Amino acid sequence: MKYTILVKNKLFILCLVIIVFLAGFSCVSVEDNGNDEQIRNEENNNEDGIEDIPENIVPEDSEKENLDELVIALMSTNINYDPAHAFSSLESQVYTAMYEGLFIYNPIDLSPYPGAASDWELSEDKRIYRFYLRDNAYYSNGDPVRAQDFKDSWFSVLDPDENAEFSTFFDVIKGAKDYRLGRITDPDLVGIRVISDYVLEVELEEPAAHFFKLLCHMSFVPIHPKYHNIEGWENNSSIIGNGPYFIYKKDDSEIVFLKNNLYWDSNNVGIEKIIFRFYSDRVKISEDVNIGNVHWAMDWDYEALEDNSNILPNPMFATSYMFFKCANPPWDDYRIRRALALLVPWDQIRSDKVVFFPTAKLIPELPDYPDVAVISEPNRQEAYKLLEEAGYPLGEGLPEIIFRVPYGSTSEVVANIMAEAWRTSLDAEVTFDLRDYSNYYRSLKADDYTLGQMTWIGDFADPLTFLGMWTTDSNLNDADFSNFLYDSLIEQATAEEGLERYRIFSIAESIVLEEAVVLPLSNRPAFNLIDLEYILGWIPNALDLHPFKFMNLKEARMLPNIVKYSF
Repeated sequence: MKYTILVKNKLFILCLVIIVFLAGFSCVSVEDNGNDEQIRNEENNNEDGIEDIPENIVPEDSEKENLDELVIALMSTNINYDPAHAFSSLESQVYTAMYEGLFIYNPIDLSPYPGAASDWELSEDKRIYRFYLRDNAYYSNGDPVRAQDFKDSWFSVLDPDENAEFSTFFDVIKGAKDYRLGRITDPDLVGIRVISDYVLEVELEEPAAHFFKLLCHMSFVPIHPKYHNIEGWENNSSIIGNGPYFIYKKDDSEIVFLKNNLYWDSNNVGIEKIIFRFYSDRVKISEDVNIGNVHWAMDWDYEALEDNSNILPNPMFATSYMFFKCANPPWDDYRIRRALALLVPWDQIRSDKVVFFPTAKLIPELPDYPDVAVISEPNRQEAYKLLEEAGYPLGEGLPEIIFRVPYGSTSEVVANIMAEAWRTSLDAEVTFDLRDYSNYYRSLKADDYTLGQMTWIGDFADPLTFLGMWTTDSNLNDADFSNFLYDSLIEQATAEEGLERYRIFSIAESIVLEEAVVLPLSNRPAFNLIDLEYILGWIPNALDLHPFKFMNLKEARMLPNIVKYSF
């Protein structure tokens, strides 16, 4: 069965700001930042780390101040340019400039929108897809984008030695899970096939209604074929990509993107130059905003702003939560975790004085999603009973409880409230391991703490984006939680559709909540400081993700070729 593609050129005139709550993209964010520590620091293979850049795609005035440019400010952080290991909300934003998968996000409602794929076919049993790549799609160095590039890049994510964070997203593909877990080693047994240079075939285990949405994710983009044989390529000062922009240069102070004139849709890319500028002082960011040197800030100092009218809040499909590290005893015993959770004054924590949009549930509101069992109030009697049953009466004998949270964050406030409750109610020692935002995420992979904090932004409006990460073999399972029943429920629900899918997912969610694997805090909103009179095509949404391709500066224009696709 072949899908009909309906494209109406120049259909949309620039819209009023639209807030769409139920869409999604799976990535992490800590408080209002979204920082991520790069851990792959292999030696560069190029002496200077500079890629060959065709002269015809670099504007002659690229170093001049009069080139139309968008300047984005944020606190210093590390960005991973390898799709196999990118997982932060900041990286997902950066990738909208430098990479393009088979599908990208529609800027209006974040629904799937054709990217490198111009057409596709679906078999009658809804398991086999054929994607037809654009024959005018090129990398920024002039090489064509081929189906083999997608296959090789996807297998890089599936490589068992890589432990790629989002490799579980590929489990819908036939044989992909067994391959990434090392159960099979023959790539021919995986349902990713190159039919020709411009035809890619993908076979699924079972029909998956959300497959097109998955293909928008940054893990599914292609990298240039030369990078598959080079260690540390992501550290180069310039990087080849197939997106609307390419990295012209980068260092510790900034990343400079220039428009990729070899991009297949370059005529509809409006901004010539994008600069991500890194700061060590939020006050300095505000000062640069005040004088017009920064157009979009992801971090800032509120008191230093002269005008706060450009602060734009909007709700997201996201949840902030604490989680227990469940691998080591006694924290692998749900009775201990639940007992501690039942001693916490949740009414104090889940209040407007501490967090935005408090919640006791992991999954943000979804129409028709069933109620789930939550821990919403203290129950000292049950807590003491559970501790005694587990062999720790009144907490006596419990090892040190270590909170690992970002320094100076709301989660530090929450952790202090929890710690005080446990010190008061139990014979327990509680300490803090405060980390800087820049290295916080990677530190959660270690097993030398008891509780950590995370904000998770969903891939799309489906419970799987929040629940799939807690399965035993998920590389995103920083809690090291393992429960056979839970894993079975997730697998069962994934194969279902409609209300039955939701019902099974809600049972699974109740497990991680009642066993206190996850302690939800709030449905975190997004905050951006942005000059929407200068930046056009930037639309608030539930992912806080804004594809650069559709942005423009100064003068209003119609967004090109934007339609809503039905899948």
